[in-house]
Amino acid sequence: MTVSKSFLDAVRARRTYYQLLNKSPIPDSRIVDLVNDAILHTPSSFNSQSTRLVLLLKKDHEKLWDITKDTLKAVVPPDAFAATNQKLNGFQNAYGTVLFFEDPAPIKNLQQKFATYADRFPVWSEHTSAMHQFFLWTALEDEGFGANLQHYNPLIDERVKEEWNIPVDWQLKAQLVFGTPAAEPTDKTHQPQQERVFVHGL
Repeated sequence: MTVSKSFLDAVRARRTYYQLLNKSPIPDSRIVDLVNDAILHTPSSFNSQSTRLVLLLKKDHEKLWDITKDTLKAVVPPDAFAATNQKLNGFQNAYGTVLFFEDPAPIKNLQQKFATYADRFPVWSEHTSAMHQFFLWTALEDEGFGANLQHYNPLIDERVKEEWNIPVDWQLKAQLVFGTPAAEPTDKTHQPQQERVFVHGL
């Protein structure tokens, strides 16, 4: 079996887009399908299936960034908040946000079942979340969106859980903002491959 060119093309094309519009190139039902595909087909350590995804569209998406603004306004110095608010407006002006949570219950069960690796399961949970983030980031951009990944946790966690009735023990890991691109993505540079890839046995 060979890796399909379309998959590699999608991976190579994935970039960070900060200037986004509140428009979608696909129906909302297709976005929901992608979120479900991520849950069903992204691997997890020991098949923990610990990732939980919350998709926010329209007013719920806007509400998330209102919450973030209110939260940061209380902690960011007044003379610096104007720049922060402008940045948050950019996220709010996009089409939607995916929230990535990890449910600690499956992790605790695995820690009890495989005590030898107990200290590693929280780390592997982070890997699991990251794979879901990469899956959706790439999949959404392959459908014509632009996206960027944010980390306003844990500052916003409590209010987010209250607003959307999310279990208090779930751990928020990241927020993927997406919308129709309004500008080219940011430049991407690469460190020398010979310092990052090592091959033996050819």
